[in-house]
Amino acid sequence: MTNKELAKYLDTFMAAEADYPFGPDALVYKVKGKMFAILAKREGREYVTLKVQPEDGEVLTSQFDDITPGYHTNKRHWITVYYPGDVEDGLVHDLCERSYELVVKGLKKLERVALGYD
Repeated sequence: MTNKELAKYLDTFMAAEADYPFGPDALVYKVKGKMFAILAKREGREYVTLKVQPEDGEVLTSQFDDITPGYHTNKRHWITVYYPGDVEDGLVHDLCERSYELVVKGLKKLERVALGYD
């Protein structure tokens, strides 16, 4: 897994928009203006930071060496997944989908309906 490969995958999410609001080093994915993924590189390793339910984040960080509390985010609601590492690509994709869905659930009803939710 690389950030380039993951970005290509995230580009397929409905209404996902990518930009660099924090500068050229962090590619941020948003849906309806709300962040759901941050792709960047730190100390030579690529990573993605994703939104999670707090209880899921606790389990994931205890099970995987390469999943840590969110880097530069609320450590209770975000995780950072480093790759390559002990997290399979399929799980990274699944965590991206969950992050997207968590953010969509927090949108206004009209926005959720426009995305095919509710």
